[in-house]
Amino acid sequence: MKRRLRIVATACAVAALSAAPPEARAETDVEKLRNEFGQQLKALQGNYERRLKELEERAREKTPAVPAVETARNQAPSSPARSSFNPDISLVLQGQYLRSKDIDERRITGFFPAGHDHGGERGLSLGNTELIVSAPIDPYFRGHMTLALTPDGEAEVEEAWFQTSGLGRGLSLKGGRFLSGIGYINEQHPHAWDFADQNLMYQALFGEHLIQDGVQLKWLAPTDTFLELGVEAGRGQFFPGSDEGGNRNRPGAWAAFAKVGGDVGASHSWRSGLNYFVAQPRTREAHLDDVSGAQGLTDFTGDSKTWIVDFVWKWAPQGNPTRRNAKVQAEYFRRTENGELTCADNTADGGVCSGLGDGYRARQSGWYLQGVYQFMPRWRIGYRYDRLDSGGVSFGNIGLATEDYRPSRHSLMADYSFSEFSRFRVQVARDRSMLGITDNQVWLQYILSLGAHGAHRF
Repeated sequence: MKRRLRIVATACAVAALSAAPPEARAETDVEKLRNEFGQQLKALQGNYERRLKELEERAREKTPAVPAVETARNQAPSSPARSSFNPDISLVLQGQYLRSKDIDERRITGFFPAGHDHGGERGLSLGNTELIVSAPIDPYFRGHMTLALTPDGEAEVEEAWFQTSGLGRGLSLKGGRFLSGIGYINEQHPHAWDFADQNLMYQALFGEHLIQDGVQLKWLAPTDTFLELGVEAGRGQFFPGSDEGGNRNRPGAWAAFAKVGGDVGASHSWRSGLNYFVAQPRTREAHLDDVSGAQGLTDFTGDSKTWIVDFVWKWAPQGNPTRRNAKVQAEYFRRTENGELTCADNTADGGVCSGLGDGYRARQSGWYLQGVYQFMPRWRIGYRYDRLDSGGVSFGNIGLATEDYRPSRHSLMADYSFSEFSRFRVQVARDRSMLGITDNQVWLQYILSLGAHGAHRF
């Protein structure tokens, strides 16, 4: 019946329009289609809303009640669903062959021994194996851990930190154990180095790299030019700090840094930084020679302050580094230490230390410059020059020998990457970091990565 009425009405409308002028009929047709479309759209929307409500009511009737405690646990931001926990896990394998002189105790002349060196031993040896786990924790935090397995079978926690992901305004907070943000190369793990060993500057300053147990606050400016500011407060138990220096209720080490950078055209980019670090070691132990040539056990208590300037420039044709690219980086440091140094009594061994202490002051500096060039896919070559200055060192009247020396080293490397997960390297070096010794070194190294691995920093 409704269909017949609709047909009759349509026929009447057509007859009426046929009697009207052409212009009036066109306007009437447009208006009629617009009204008809609006009515059909409203009817369709109402139909879907009605069906959606019916389905929701059926779902409520069939869903069993959930205890309030279980609901709260599922909604807690710190407990994401188990099915969504899928961390990035990677394993880095490193090994090497090193040909060098047989030296009982390697130490950069004129500098306190810092320890924590991944340089390796002579002959064939297993390098550090790194286990890396990283994942978001919830919408507000992410976590990261780097576990270093030494060739001796010991496990060392290099990093274990959390970082905020929702502070906004360019702010981020990191807490736990982390590689300090000072300098350029400090945040790089050994598998990311462009050479088989660390430069002399970082070996003298931190043993390898500066680790902080503490907190870090960074701010990234909302500008076209890259600008990042950061501050850190740490326990201060790692060199140039000490275990006793970290045994206090307040931080024993502080750091601050400012990074700025940008692009020059489509093929060039750069970044520079100014960094400051201060530690307050107490009874920091070291073995130093006295004026008679006997070894003395020393304790230093005071302040260690370091300034670092870093710069890196990168080139890739039109921003595409897959075939050719180049990188030049350099860092310079100046460190001052002031305090009291005590030398344990070694007169029984023919030494001159009597167990007394005196004022210790040192002003030391150094730098390195390196360049790496990928001249074709998978192949790279690089050169690095290290230069340190032991500077002015005063031990007071406790009888320790002053070592005025400028350590240096030349290094040349070439490596080949079968893929982004495998790299093999050969390196030769002429090392004059020890007074009176020229050590010609040859390295053969492999670096293999298993599993997901995040992109390295700029």
